[in-house]
Amino acid sequence: MFRRIFIEGLVAGMLAFVSPAVGAGTLEDDAQTFIEKMADRAVDTLTAADIPRPERIQQFRLIFNEHFAVRSIGRWILGRYWKKATAEEKAEYLALFEDLMVATYVDRFANYSNESLRITRTLSNNREIATVSSVILQPNSSNKIKVDWRVGSKEGLFKIVDVVVEGASMSSTMRSDFGSIVRRQGGSIAGLIEALREKTDYLKATMK
Repeated sequence: MFRRIFIEGLVAGMLAFVSPAVGAGTLEDDAQTFIEKMADRAVDTLTAADIPRPERIQQFRLIFNEHFAVRSIGRWILGRYWKKATAEEKAEYLALFEDLMVATYVDRFANYSNESLRITRTLSNNREIATVSSVILQPNSSNKIKVDWRVGSKEGLFKIVDVVVEGASMSSTMRSDFGSIVRRQGGSIAGLIEALREKTDYLKATMK
C-alpha cells in the first residue's frame, strides 16, 4: 500500500502546477526552474482530454527521457547485477525499464489534473545536485504529500536523478524490488527481464 501511494505521488508531482521561480543563475534557482518547466509542459501536453492516446504516450515518453536520467537511474537500480549483465541484456533491460514507466503512468495524468504543487524550498546537496522540495495539495482536502525532486546538473544539463515522496525514494524502492526478483531467479538477469516484459505486456493489454 505504501509503495502504491508513493508511486502515485510521483505522478501527481510531475503533473502539478507550480509556483513561479525566484531569481536565476544559481544551482538552486536553475534546478527549481527546471522542475517548474517540466511540470508546465506535462500539464500542457498530457492532460487535455482531446489528445489521442498514441500522442499522449509519445509525449510522455519524450518528457520522461528529456527530464529524467533514465539510463543512470536504471543502471543504479540494477546495482551490482549491472556488471553481470551482457550488453544485450543491458540494452533490453533499459528499454523495458522505460516501457514500464511509460505504461504504468501515462494514463494516470488526467486523474491528477486538479492537484496542485507548491515548491517550499530548494537546497544544493553539492556542486552538482540540488533538492527541490515541494508539497502536493489535494482538492477539497487538507492532506499534503511531500515530494522532493533530486536534480543533477552537469555542464549545464539538468536531469532528475530521484524522486522522494514522504521519505520514500523511487530509485531505492525499485532497486529493492528488482533485486528481490533477481535473487529469486538465482541471480539471473534474464529472469528480471522476463518479469519486466510480462509486467509491461500486462499493463499495455489492460490499457487498450
